[in-house]
Amino acid sequence: MTTPNMPADMQELMRQAAEVQAALQKAQEELLSATVTGTAGGELVTVTMTGGAEITDLTIKPEAVDPEDVETLQDLILAAYRDAHTKAGQLAQEKIGPLTNPQQPAPGEIPFGGII
Repeated sequence: MTTPNMPADMQELMRQAAEVQAALQKAQEELLSATVTGTAGGELVTVTMTGGAEITDLTIKPEAVDPEDVETLQDLILAAYRDAHTKAGQLAQEKIGPLTNPQQPAPGEIPFGGII
């Protein structure tokens, strides 16, 4: 795809941008089809959601249900949701982060060349 008056560097830049865009789209599709599970109370409550944070399943074990203590059950559900949501966010960062911010340090790597 040669365009008149377009430097070769610009063509290469456009090719690279198209590759990154394709990789980003693939990563987004993988993220949306992935599932994560969050738990609370020693797995008394389990929330399953997609990488896009859509809840697909909620499981509450019978021993978590105490009619005299509904507040604890509510807290367990929220904690399981937050756990799953955090995992979905981590998955998104793993899949999309390197494509949108390639200068970002790897996990465990000190940013800015060790200068803080």
